[in-house]
Amino acid sequence: MSKDLHSETSFSGHANPGGTVRDAQRLAARTAEIGGGISVARLLPTRQRRMIGAWCFLDHAGPATFAPGGGLRVGPHPHTCLQTFTWMLEGEILHHDSLGNEQMIRPGQVNLMTAGHGIAHTEESPAKETRAHAAQLWIALPADSTDIAPAFDHYPELPRWQENGCQFTLLAGVHGGHTAPAKIYSPLIGMDLFSTQGAALTLPLDHTFEYGILPLEGITEVEGVSFAADELAYLASGYSALPIKLAAGTRALLIGGQPFEDPITLWWNFVGRDKTYIAQAQRDWESNSPRFGDVKGFAGPRLVAPNLPWATT
Repeated sequence: MSKDLHSETSFSGHANPGGTVRDAQRLAARTAEIGGGISVARLLPTRQRRMIGAWCFLDHAGPATFAPGGGLRVGPHPHTCLQTFTWMLEGEILHHDSLGNEQMIRPGQVNLMTAGHGIAHTEESPAKETRAHAAQLWIALPADSTDIAPAFDHYPELPRWQENGCQFTLLAGVHGGHTAPAKIYSPLIGMDLFSTQGAALTLPLDHTFEYGILPLEGITEVEGVSFAADELAYLASGYSALPIKLAAGTRALLIGGQPFEDPITLWWNFVGRDKTYIAQAQRDWESNSPRFGDVKGFAGPRLVAPNLPWATT
């Protein structure tokens, strides 16, 4: 999805150093619009927290209801130096990209698009669709992988298991003897937790990771403190286990990873290492460079990048 990040941010994983502080930082969402009557709660990046591991962007879209023919319709737009990661909960979204991929994502599935040197794509709700609920994240690629060839992967089957009244779905990384199939380039984890009747859990964690826990629906209690939907609980590295409670009907998203070593610059739909890289990527998009390619199968114009917020030569 196009993020309309009309502000430039430069940061690294150590902008807010991790430690062993035993209090969760509460990060409130800001609301953004992605069109078609679908609003999103934007959790990353914020002034308080730019990244969690390699995760550099987090949108919670919906749940939204709209008339047939409405919903999401995001025209061709570019990405660089990142992976887009979509976790679908309700409804369907059709993906097209400049590699020629066409893929419908359905509830319980993950789409992972690796931009590398550059890719363009579109996202739209099918004509008969009336619901949308998803989490979309970006993963910053490490310095040795920023210019890899673009790719797209669809994961309809993910590791799932039940424990202590909670259903776990491992979206990325490794947890409790399970390994997600998503091809990632940094040590990280993504996991969905859902409980119909409520659950009290002690999650084993990697003490080298920093973590975020986001209730998508319901209420999650982290170390005795309640977090409502769209309130992100951030935990600095140092935890090897974490007690949490899920109220009845709660779904929460857990993300984490080792603090990201490489400084990055994020502007609009681009990630790069510095402003020069971002400016060149934007020029390439505006000039219709073959770097990003053409997206087939979408009837509509390309998105226009906003003006860069800094002077260029």
